[in-house]
Amino acid sequence: MQPSGTDKQGMPGFPSRPVSPFAASPPRSAAPFPSSGPVIELETSYNPLTSLPHQPPMPTSGPGIAHPVQSIGYGPPRPTATPDAVISGTLSPRQITTPSSPTQGPFYSSKTTAAYPRFSSPFAPIPPPVGAHPTVQTSSPPAMRPQPFQPSVPPSGPPQTYIPPYSSMPPRGNAPLPPMDSAFSATRPGHPSYLQPTPSSPFPPSHGGFVPPAPVSFPFSTGSKGAPAQPLGSVAPPTGALQNLYEEFQSMSIGSAAGSMDGGINLNSLPRPIDSGAESTSIADAYPQNCHPRYFRLTTSAIPNSQSLQSRWHLPIGAVVHPLADSPDGEQVPIVNFGSAGVIRCRRCRTYINPYATFADSGRKWRCNLCSLLNDVPPEYFCTLDVNGRRCDLDQRPELTKGSVEIVAPTEYMVRPPMPPIYFFLIDVSATAAHSGMLEIVANTIKSCLDEMPGSPRTQIGFITFDSTLHFYNLKSTLTQPQMMVVTDLDDLFIPLPDDLLVNLADSRNVIDVFLDSLSTMFQQNTNVESALGPGLRAAFMVLSQLGGKLIVFQSALPSLGVGRLKLRGDDLRVYGTDKEHLLRVPEDPFYKQMAAEFTKYQIGVDIFACSERYCDVASLGTLCKYTGGQLYHYPSFRGEVHHEKFKFDLSRNLTRETAWEAVMRIRCGKGVRFTSYHGNFMLRSTDLLALPSVDCDKAFGMQLSLEETLMTSQTVYFQVALLYTSSSGERRIRVHTAAAPVVTDLAEMYRHADVGATISLMSRLAIEKMQSNKLEEVRQSVQLRITKSLKEYRNLYAVQHRLGGRLIYPESLKLLPLYGLALCKSAALRGGHADVALDDRCSAGHNMMILPISRTLKLLYPTLIRVDEGLLKGGQSTEIPSALPLTKDVLDPSGLYVYDDGFRFILWFGRMLPSELMSSILGFDSSGFVDLSKVNLVEQNNGISRNLMGLLRRMREKDTSCHQLCMIVRQGEQPHEGLLFLSNLVEDQSFGISSYGDWILHIFRQTQQNP
Repeated sequence: MQPSGTDKQGMPGFPSRPVSPFAASPPRSAAPFPSSGPVIELETSYNPLTSLPHQPPMPTSGPGIAHPVQSIGYGPPRPTATPDAVISGTLSPRQITTPSSPTQGPFYSSKTTAAYPRFSSPFAPIPPPVGAHPTVQTSSPPAMRPQPFQPSVPPSGPPQTYIPPYSSMPPRGNAPLPPMDSAFSATRPGHPSYLQPTPSSPFPPSHGGFVPPAPVSFPFSTGSKGAPAQPLGSVAPPTGALQNLYEEFQSMSIGSAAGSMDGGINLNSLPRPIDSGAESTSIADAYPQNCHPRYFRLTTSAIPNSQSLQSRWHLPIGAVVHPLADSPDGEQVPIVNFGSAGVIRCRRCRTYINPYATFADSGRKWRCNLCSLLNDVPPEYFCTLDVNGRRCDLDQRPELTKGSVEIVAPTEYMVRPPMPPIYFFLIDVSATAAHSGMLEIVANTIKSCLDEMPGSPRTQIGFITFDSTLHFYNLKSTLTQPQMMVVTDLDDLFIPLPDDLLVNLADSRNVIDVFLDSLSTMFQQNTNVESALGPGLRAAFMVLSQLGGKLIVFQSALPSLGVGRLKLRGDDLRVYGTDKEHLLRVPEDPFYKQMAAEFTKYQIGVDIFACSERYCDVASLGTLCKYTGGQLYHYPSFRGEVHHEKFKFDLSRNLTRETAWEAVMRIRCGKGVRFTSYHGNFMLRSTDLLALPSVDCDKAFGMQLSLEETLMTSQTVYFQVALLYTSSSGERRIRVHTAAAPVVTDLAEMYRHADVGATISLMSRLAIEKMQSNKLEEVRQSVQLRITKSLKEYRNLYAVQHRLGGRLIYPESLKLLPLYGLALCKSAALRGGHADVALDDRCSAGHNMMILPISRTLKLLYPTLIRVDEGLLKGGQSTEIPSALPLTKDVLDPSGLYVYDDGFRFILWFGRMLPSELMSSILGFDSSGFVDLSKVNLVEQNNGISRNLMGLLRRMREKDTSCHQLCMIVRQGEQPHEGLLFLSNLVEDQSFGISSYGDWILHIFRQTQQNP
């Protein structure tokens, strides 16, 4: 008997989840997942975003480049004249510098890495004068050195044709910007020590109550030609109305020098992330009973009270849900067993009782916080109330004090006995799989994980191998060795010995060991290069359809026989840039989506390990993972000696991590709001029920929120995530996460409570899905347009009232949004065209971004770059990881060794002047005559330098145990490997026709200056 439920239109017989006469398994004493809560829901169809009209920028007539173009040698740039000047407020004549100033401006040295700090915030937020004033400590900002800039056209030249920021050509020029009204700025406490601050302001801080924070701008500064910008602290102290403005805003200007039309930006002061995985705690004090933000994070923790207010918020409003995330340090999700009282739920909206529910009538009734219905309290759950209206047993009821709990589900939450953990392997044994080393690694890794698979002694296992035929294996416990049965008819499949293909792991352990020991040698001399993946999927479905489980597919070649055979795509360059371009990124054959629907219906999740040396059509294969709650692992140009360590880690984690089986998830909302679209790997059964045949702690989901009412009257909105699943031990569980958020009437409050991590994570999912129906250029423009409109709307809140011309004011909470937006446009999924990223690599990157938690998404978009050679030469075992550097080639020293970490791989960049002794110690051989270091497998050598480097890489991996970075080596000047593997990922530099970080900011600033 299968789970039943609301059928999806067009998919008959699609089951859902409720009651069953079968008894529940005895409760466990500990939660199978160290951190999350249950939910019951399904998926909805994706509605692609409507592309917003592009706003053309004002005509420009001069280079908009914020820094000089560097040579490929990474040497320090030549000093160039910088025709910039600060124009703001009421400056004295000595502070207005002109382009004729003879002093030569400083320039960036490629060896000076301290010039690029990562600011948590350049300036502390200062609240606007609304009501009482909070305490504000003001001080003069440190002196900033301007970035050298060389104009490419005279300032008096005629206006040039606009070139969009994605063009390979830089923007030509800049229209004169309006003068600024104030040059005063306050620095934040703890400003980086390498920038020497000027004496603090003599004005005492003001005091007052709690009010919304003020807008914050990017700390831009400009200077005269060839001279540093005048220290702002040297300006006379502000008085009167100017003093009020000084306390309201901390902002520096993007301005033009006197007699010039070229803007300037101090690249040192652009914000960069310090801790990309930090969770937002903006409302933690107001709602201490909320679940931890790693389980549920809203893009803004302030919900608009009207649809008109929502329409002014140009960023997506929604949430990122990570239901089975690892528990925060020192915490465990408590287990609740209601016993004979049954699960306490609202009888109208089905919300589970939670800390925000209230009790009435001396404890005999409880009021649902989502729909306000008054429910009866079962006699078994009754308890008297104290004088404050709280239950006297509150300390003994975690469901009334904790935002996350795990409820033991009774028999009515089952439609059949809980299924055992089932792992079924579909393995490619063609010549390609054998010769690449994939087959040997698969066999050895599976055998090493047998003792650690969850659910013992209930776990079941089975195998099918395939090339041009299908091979079934009888693993019955009474046998001494497995029996192989070959089926050659791919069109009319049948299953030989169906009862012996799926066996209990504990009972048949000896036979399974014999099979795995002989698997790699059995097909070592195979010369068959065909792949019958489609028939293999059908055969696996026939075996698993009785119980469900997880199907793990290992594929090394493009499917070529039977149903589901695919052909090479992407070689017709005429398709790119046309309206048919997106068809390359969607499944070619509907067979895979149809199979995914069948798999989901029978509780079968699919994980795919694509280990192809050439094109394997990830766009089609990934459909199986997308709609079954699975995961795609792609290893381009697979070679066993290079990918062995990462492949083994990924497969081991897949087999040994705790998994939730036959799960469904639903997110409930309070009155007036609802989730309208869902984004991730699942199948949507009804409008809000997500079917997840298997789900684990490595998968997160995004969803968009909308208002159902024109005007909301409630002051708080509640959300509840519920995941109903079967644990590996055989228990039916409900993991519940509850959170609350305030309803606001002010757009400024929405900006104040914005979460940049959740916002960019949801935006990345929307961009990936938009990529399935639009050209890449249109997707990138839509990302930029959202950011520009959001900053422009924020500017309109303050710019007119306070005359903030020439400034890019910006909320502190979203100061990193432009950087992450630029990184998203330069990600492997969205950047460039057909020649920049292989089609399989692009689709694989998109699949990864659809399931990644927020912290890993931010790490993938803006990776870590550190210099390690100095620490290695000092010797000793340091436990500290060096400080991170900006992702620009300007920080690269030709005599240095750098490590790049994006969460999926380490790239070691060897400068051309790195001492040969250091290289030999790390590599174990003299690399002077070795042409291609990208083929070298880095292993620990018998010397202190190598041991220290490998120890550092281990510590970096330990920061996130959910991934294992593949280590790759690149040497400076080694083309094309250096450009493809390393330089293309330095997101702050101009590449793929997309602006550099400085140019990107300038372009956004110009767009915000334009009238509607």
